[in-house]
Parts: sequence; C-alpha cells; structure tokens
Amino acid sequence: MMAEKIKILLVKKKMSTTDLAAKLNVTPQNFYNKFKRDNFSEKELVEIAQALGVKYEGFFLLDDGNKI
Repeated sequence: MMAEKIKILLVKKKMSTTDLAAKLNVTPQNFYNKFKRDNFSEKELVEIAQALGVKYEGFFLLDDGNKI
C-alpha cells in the first residue's frame, strides 16, 4: 500500500525510484526490494518525504494540498 503511494508521489515529482534511492543514499537494488516487500518503517517514510520536499503525516501532503 505505501509502495503504491510512493510511486504516485514519484510520478507527481517527476522522479524515478533510482533518483529517490540516490537521495536516500541507498542502492537502487535495496530500494527496489523495499518496494517489492512494501515494508517501509515510519522513519523511512519521514526520510522519503524530506528527500522529496513534502510533509509526511501518515500520508504525503503535496504543495497543492492533495494528499496521497
């Protein structure tokens, strides 16, 4: 479920999973495996939000007010 939300967020931010992995200083393979298992910790979700310049409050809040 969170993996799908992150994918939507990446589309809106015009980024790839590889781009996000680089921002998080993890290997693309490790990040792909997390997507496959869809097991992100709350800490990781906060880090993803920070890397993408959005807020995380149990959901992602975009600048235009949309929630994912």
